[in-house]
Amino acid sequence: MTESVILPPETKKIDHSEEHHGIIRHDYYHWLRAKNWQEVFKQPELLDPAIRQHLDKENAYQKAQMADTTKLQQQLFSEMKGRIKEDDSSVPVKDGPYAYGVSFVTGGEQPRYFRTPRNGGEATIYLDGDALAKGKDYFRLGTVQHSPDHSKCVWCYDDKGSEFYTIKLRDMALLSDRCETIENTSGDVVWDANSEGFFYTSVDENHRPSKLYYHKLGTGQQDDLLIFEEKDPGFFLGVGGSSLNDVIYIDIHDHETSEVWLIPANKPTMKPECVRKRQKGVEYSLTEGGDVFYILTNINNAKDFKIMSTPFDKPTEENWTEVVPHQPSRLILAHDAYKNFLVWLERRDGLPRIELLDRRNGKQHSIAFDEETYSLGLHGAAEYDSDTIRFTYSSMTTPSELYDYDMGTKKRVMLKRQEVPSGHDPENYITRRLMAKAEDGAEIPVSLFYHKNTKLDGTAPCLLYGYGAYGISMPDSFNSNALSLVDRGFVYAIAHIRGGKEKGFDWYEKGKHLFKRNTFTDFIACGRFLVANHFTSHDRLIAEGGSAGGMLMGAVANMAPQDYKAIVAIVPFVDVLSTMLDATLPLTPPEWPEWGNPIASKEDYKLIASYSPYDNVRAQNYPAILAMGGLTDPRVTYWEPAKWVAKLRELNTGNNPVLLRINMDSGHAGASGRFSRLEESAYIYAFILKVAGKI
Repeated sequence: MTESVILPPETKKIDHSEEHHGIIRHDYYHWLRAKNWQEVFKQPELLDPAIRQHLDKENAYQKAQMADTTKLQQQLFSEMKGRIKEDDSSVPVKDGPYAYGVSFVTGGEQPRYFRTPRNGGEATIYLDGDALAKGKDYFRLGTVQHSPDHSKCVWCYDDKGSEFYTIKLRDMALLSDRCETIENTSGDVVWDANSEGFFYTSVDENHRPSKLYYHKLGTGQQDDLLIFEEKDPGFFLGVGGSSLNDVIYIDIHDHETSEVWLIPANKPTMKPECVRKRQKGVEYSLTEGGDVFYILTNINNAKDFKIMSTPFDKPTEENWTEVVPHQPSRLILAHDAYKNFLVWLERRDGLPRIELLDRRNGKQHSIAFDEETYSLGLHGAAEYDSDTIRFTYSSMTTPSELYDYDMGTKKRVMLKRQEVPSGHDPENYITRRLMAKAEDGAEIPVSLFYHKNTKLDGTAPCLLYGYGAYGISMPDSFNSNALSLVDRGFVYAIAHIRGGKEKGFDWYEKGKHLFKRNTFTDFIACGRFLVANHFTSHDRLIAEGGSAGGMLMGAVANMAPQDYKAIVAIVPFVDVLSTMLDATLPLTPPEWPEWGNPIASKEDYKLIASYSPYDNVRAQNYPAILAMGGLTDPRVTYWEPAKWVAKLRELNTGNNPVLLRINMDSGHAGASGRFSRLEESAYIYAFILKVAGKI
């Protein structure tokens, strides 16, 4: 990449020091953190002019550096858009007298919500996202939920990117909103059984959902009843409902502990009852099965989880009995219950399976596929007495397929296959699952996707993607955007590193807190495996990750910069130590179980300081780096990538460019419209192709 006449911004240095555990730490770019960040999330125009000027300069610099890719970006966008069915529509889901679905119109950015009579007929659009988003720089719909009597729906939206959702109430007959408006919510909304009101969670000044309210229709927000308050800032509060619509779940959790409270859905103001008091390291969740609850839990060292049952009217722990036992390395991910069947999604040997247990006779069977690597999604059904559920299947070569599955007859019917209007022949592509050897000998799954004509002699460029945190596994699903790289000779690879749950719960535990270093060394090992086996070479290897995966990118950039041609870090969590030391930030207290608490523990302070990307930038030759953030992002604040890029530029001994692009109109999820998101993807891919010499 060649330098344009615009030079990279010079970031002023102002000494800011903090002392923790007798250790003094200097942060010369701390000034980029807006003192009024809570206000900026709601009113971006309140950003300190000096900070805004700096971010504007960064955006101007990256734009100049990427000017020679303008036509390529347009071409990539056109390709990506051509793979989308613009007037796409979901297969409606039956619920009572109606079937509900989501559709898009040609050229439309936002979804439209519709319903038809249960067995077919004319569709009624009851919520038009494009009309609601008109005139807004940013708009994202949150929960959209119809009432049990189907006469109303609640819907919510965020128009800043800061994830403060506003709730509105729509009359389904008039197709217009009532005057009731609820501000500053997390977006969780659940109706009561009688369609007389709904529950929602409010967000406090530090952007944490901590209070559950009940809103009775026809009243103002100031009259809403506080049902539950979670006072520990280390826990998130959520709310959900059951398919039988007779119980409300209050879910309290961090990343390793959970607690559930219940309210009868037809008695919304009744005092909640706790199922099992929180105990560090014990997780559980409930789904209703008529006269019983089914409980997914890791209690009593069931590390990969088991399923238990308890009487509906006696849900406390002393009544729990085992239904599906714990099996090491068989990780149960989610469960659901219907009148005749218990259903769960599990992962064995890195691959997903759907298991079904007939509640009438105890017989069990599974839904699985034969491809070497693939992805399954369990969608279930809206109605409890249904014997038909839905699931999706895809692989890196196979577009998504939606099936109805009769749990009794075991027959599956394909309802829809993802269309690729511009054309896609799976036979032209190869997907593989290989194992790389970790530093300590562990075998790391690596998923590969490439064109059958790509030469595997080390000359192919490669994009290696990784995440590795919170127990989130990376699915081997179809990504139509990736075709723009693969069709240009790239190998697209996913590193299923520790920190995810691809190989069970232990795979997660060995990539968090005290073992976090494994995540980084696993990723490095995967890249070196690909080079050693001639899928690529180090001067053609490009790494990508976002959010916690952006922390991964920052860490490997410090640890093995020579291994990569370039690194792409999307909303990167790179200033880990500063963030974990700031208890006022939205996610910090709930994240301490994941990373450690450097405020309370000197050992945790030293541990995080040993790998925090921002703190470990040093004088060395870094690869080309693209960092992207959002001004109103409450999860990874904009100043993390801004500070990181400034320090990289200060200490980088080489000439590779370091670019920062801050979206001044969005947050963590990036652009809100489907085509706006494609434009961002086209920009990222243009950067990747440019550094790979493919323009």
